[in-house]
Amino acid sequence: MSPGLKPEDIDLRLVRYVTVLAEELHFGHAADRLHIAQQTLSAQISRLEQRLGTALFVRDRRHVALTDAGAVFVAGGRKLLDSSATLLMEVCASGRPIRLDVITEGLTTGLIAQHVRTRLPEITLEVVQRQGLVGSLEHVSRGEIDLAFGRVTGVPPIWKGTFRCLLVRLEPMGVVLPEHHVLAAGDVVRLGQLRDFPVLLHTAVEARDWEGWNTALVEHFGLTVGRRLHGHGRAAANAAALAYGMPTLAPVRAPLPEGLLVRELHDPIPLCPMWLVWRDTDRSVRAPKRAADLDAVIEEVDRLARDQGWRDLPSQPWWLPETDRAELGDLLSPR
Repeated sequence: MSPGLKPEDIDLRLVRYVTVLAEELHFGHAADRLHIAQQTLSAQISRLEQRLGTALFVRDRRHVALTDAGAVFVAGGRKLLDSSATLLMEVCASGRPIRLDVITEGLTTGLIAQHVRTRLPEITLEVVQRQGLVGSLEHVSRGEIDLAFGRVTGVPPIWKGTFRCLLVRLEPMGVVLPEHHVLAAGDVVRLGQLRDFPVLLHTAVEARDWEGWNTALVEHFGLTVGRRLHGHGRAAANAAALAYGMPTLAPVRAPLPEGLLVRELHDPIPLCPMWLVWRDTDRSVRAPKRAADLDAVIEEVDRLARDQGWRDLPSQPWWLPETDRAELGDLLSPR
């Protein structure tokens, strides 16, 4: 460190300038991202290098590259920026309730929220609906949502390592049918029977994890897609099933209006893994009571899943997409 320069002299604004320039390796592109003039960025970087007593970048008219000192600065700078973002997030979140994203109405996640409220009445739980895990992750990363549910397979790589997750349920999926549909006559529907009927796939645009599961099942079992629609919530999916008279996939316990029935799917039983996801935050920067409340909710969800046997595999033949099998790993071992 240059003589006279102290740690408290580090300006996070300049740290961001350096990290963005390191990503772009182009002063014009970096300045555009930072919403400042290119000359301002160049002057600020030069002034910082003078104070540090070392060059962070090698540049000429055609080329910008990090020096070894620059690489060290960027690695540490990113940690500083992450820590400051986490600090702000935790401060802003410290005075509000624990926010839980239940995806949509009438699912297992709603039962979980009700159970947590009953078992932990001292914790204020606020329920929101973001329509899918992928659509929720940015809100979780910013601290606007504390806990979210979904299928972690298919989560964009950019989010890997940012979150922690807990398997909550291997959800048995069924088929929703108009009450006069020929497949509604039996107590169960075998997956092979669906090959004779075009199916309706109904997912929210944000729910790419759920859409991916639907697509994997259709491709694996050679089903025909009659219609592929995007909408929000179980009510919209049910309305579409009634309107088009097509079988559609849903959890076995999904709520249904008059005119629709749900049947279990067998041979095999299709399972959709549901995970609880939260930001992997350093406990040292979290408000103690809030950290304790969040841990208590996570532990209660884990206890409920264990007591209900939600993570147990069916005794009958079952199916999971190969990507989910890989994600689950040893969790699929017999208990």
